[in-house]
Order: sequence, then C-alpha cells, then structure tokens
Amino acid sequence: MLAGGSDGRVVVPLWLGPLSLAAPTDARTLRTTDDAVRGIAAIMAKSFGLAVPDRVAVHIYGGRRAFEQGLMRDARVSPLLAAKLSDFAIGVGTRGQVLLNEQPPNRTEREWLRLIAHELTHVAQIELAGGEGRGEQWLAEGMAEWVAFSTLERLGLDTLERRRQVATAGLRSHATLLQQGLDLETHGTQQGFTAWHLREGSMPVYQLAFLTADYLIEHRGFERMRAYFASFRRSVDRRGNFQTAFGVSLAAFEADVLVRLKTASAL
Repeated sequence: MLAGGSDGRVVVPLWLGPLSLAAPTDARTLRTTDDAVRGIAAIMAKSFGLAVPDRVAVHIYGGRRAFEQGLMRDARVSPLLAAKLSDFAIGVGTRGQVLLNEQPPNRTEREWLRLIAHELTHVAQIELAGGEGRGEQWLAEGMAEWVAFSTLERLGLDTLERRRQVATAGLRSHATLLQQGLDLETHGTQQGFTAWHLREGSMPVYQLAFLTADYLIEHRGFERMRAYFASFRRSVDRRGNFQTAFGVSLAAFEADVLVRLKTASAL
C-alpha cells in the first residue's frame, strides 16, 4: 500500500473508465491502493449496478492528525467536525473523492479493503442522489456496510452470512439499543446519526445499521435501494421517498424490523 508524503498525505487521482473495468475475484490481485480502488469499483458497478463516477480522487493520510487536517483541506469540513470525525472515523466518502486514514489501530488488509468499499459506496450514493447528505443516514451507513461485506465475499475474504452472525451476536451484548427503539426518524439525519454513534459506540451502531439495511434489502431488493437514493434527484422528501421506493412507511418498517431484530438477538 502507499505511504504518506511529507505532510502525511498522498493523492491518487484515478480514471476508472467503466468499460475497462474487470471485476476481480481474488483479493491477491489487489496489490496496491490503485488496484484495490479499481477492482472494488468494478465489483460495485457490475455486481450491484452502483453509479461509481469515472474519476475518483483517493486521499491517503498517514495518521489521525494528517487525516483531521485532510478533512478540513480536502473535504472542506469545519475544524470542529473534522476533530470529531477523526476521533472515530478512519474514512470518509464525499462527491468524487475518498479520504482514508492509512494508519488506523489493528488494521488488516481485509479491513482496509472493506473500508475502501464502504467509502466508495458513499461516493456512489452521492452520485445516485445528485448531492451529499440526502437519504436516511442510518440507511446510507447500513447499505455501505452491506456492499462492503458483499464485496469481501466476492474477493474470497469473508461472507455476508458470517457478518450477519457477528452483528447479531453484537446486539446481544448491547440489548439496550433495541429496548430503546431504533428512532430511525432522528437517526436518519447526519447530526442525529453522529450523536447516536458517539453516544452508543461505533461497533454496535454500525452493526445495527447493517442488520436494518440487510433486512430491507432481503425483503425489498437491492434495486429499490438504488431507486431510493436516485429519487432524491427529484424530491428531498425523506418520508415520501422511502415509502415510494420500498412500499412501506418509515414508521411501519421500523416497527417490523424491530421485531425481527429482537427475535434474532434473543436466539
């Protein structure tokens, strides 16, 4: 993998050229960050029909401090938000670019590929929606995890079913999350999701977001997930877009999935 430069930052401008993309099936062929981004983008485009843009700038930072500075300089977020994000996040996907902390604790190559896939999914969501910050944030994060785990499965590194089992086991250790209810309306905003994440912790919140999105994909299909984000090009009505795309109100879906999650976590 690439190392950071003198300022702890490397920029990899990539021309993905969708017609030239070949979807890999073996992680061993992804020897560099360039290979990984191109290969994962190919999987996302060909397996999931996601609108990965032709040009993506990948910013790689050598540590938390460089990552924080990069969030302000390259993603143009406020100093306060950059400080918060760099405390718990190791990657951010914005329009046409991915920002990655190359030196997170306990990094493995599998998790590095998962991180790239997760953040590229956010880039694709932004392309579908025609802008940033559109759509339910819990769903954006849960979908990004689902795509990332599915990508690892296609690379022979993991399985979606194993990730479901791990996430469900995690809920048993954080039963209060389910007892308090999901409150998807509040956690659908970026501010609400971030507050939830900071209050409850990264792992349980992301596991819950993944399981919730997984249940939605299982019962409604991934095509409707793409249609949901694309609907924000026409309307910013969160509730209306959810109901139109998935054929159920957000409140009714929340009640349904909460029963499913409580049942699964009790087994």
